[in-house]
Amino acid sequence: MTASQNSAEIINIDSKKIVLLPLSAYVKQTVELYLSQLSGHDAVGLHAMVISEVEKPLLEATLEHSGYNQTKAAKALGLSRSTLRKKLDQYGIS
Repeated sequence: MTASQNSAEIINIDSKKIVLLPLSAYVKQTVELYLSQLSGHDAVGLHAMVISEVEKPLLEATLEHSGYNQTKAAKALGLSRSTLRKKLDQYGIS
């Protein structure tokens, strides 16, 4: 399954069915929950908030996966190494 596919995938592990949904489904569900909890107040800065909530763990997981090699992590993310370093500084990731 490619990253751009929106279909769910079912995997059997030790006779247990695990349904893997696309990341977009989790993000949508979480944003809808957040909006429902605003109690009539307007959402402000929602885009920046969601991006920062998703981007930081994405960077951390990719760095860990790449053995903390910034060149490999940048390549996996489709970023230049300097852009990656700027984002790491932005989120306080060392």
